[in-house]
Formats: sequence, C-alpha cells, structure tokens
Amino acid sequence: MATPPRYDGIEVVVARTAQPDFPSFYQENYKSVTRAIVATVRDVDLAAEATDEAMARAYANWFKVERYDNPAGWVYRVGVNWAISAQRRRNRTSKYQSQSVTELPHLVEPDLYRALGALDSKLRSVVVCRYLLDWTTEQTAEALAIRPGTVKSRLHRALEQLTNQLSHLKDPA
Repeated sequence: MATPPRYDGIEVVVARTAQPDFPSFYQENYKSVTRAIVATVRDVDLAAEATDEAMARAYANWFKVERYDNPAGWVYRVGVNWAISAQRRRNRTSKYQSQSVTELPHLVEPDLYRALGALDSKLRSVVVCRYLLDWTTEQTAEALAIRPGTVKSRLHRALEQLTNQLSHLKDPA
C-alpha cells in the first residue's frame, strides 16, 4: 500500500471518490429502501429525505460500504436513524403545532399500514426488513445492528400483534 503524500511534514489525506459501481447500487436499491423507510417511519416526504441522506453518506464512504455483506441494509439503517432524529427534532421544535403526515401510498392493504403503525418502531423495522425487503434473518440483524435471535423474537412478537390487529381480515371459512 502506498504511503500518503506529505507536504512540509504534514500528511495529506486525499478524498477517495466513489467506485464506478455505486450508480448501479443506487439504481437497484433506491426504491426498495425508500419504501422500507416509508413503512418504518410512516412519512413519505421524510423517508425520501432520509433515503437521499443515507445514499449520499453511502456514496461518500462507498470504498467501505461496498465491502459490507448487505450495503442496502447499511443504507436502510442510516436512513431510519436519520429520519427518527429528524422526527425528534421536529417534535421538539413544534410541540404545540399540529402535524400532518403525508398520505401513505397504497402499496399494501391500508389496514396493514395502520397495524404496522401501531407496532413499536423496533418491531416494525424487523417486519419491514424481513417481509417488505425480503431480507434473511442474518441480513436483517446486520442492518439493524442486533443479533439474529433478537430478530426472530421481535418478528415473533410483531406477528402476534399483527395477527390480533388484523383478525377481522381472516376468511371466516
């Protein structure tokens, strides 16, 4: 590995540019990650901003991010964390103002969106990763920085709650 250039005894750090395969990663993953963040934070505009922010961070660190087993998982986690922080800031600054959430796109049954919204965000994130993004338990664990066993237990609790909340949709036969 080459040593970094020096100028008057000061090490010069040269910024690395994104690898040429970032555009294809972006094209393949932008929509699915955005949909997953929408389902998690329940705000279309905020999810789009969060995905843009996370993709920008991935681009800036692509030399590192591309080596992850699931770079889309990293982008999802960064986006969700950014969105949750933005929601907290918004809630602190507009404590007494009414907040309107942008209407969610009807990607699935509206009752399912309501039921997902009633879940704790940790449970909701696991459901979104496993079923909306169709990630494995291991990919979900990596993306959310939790253990695979935690993914399984959260998924089990989430599915129990969803089953109870959506029991009216079951076929009576």
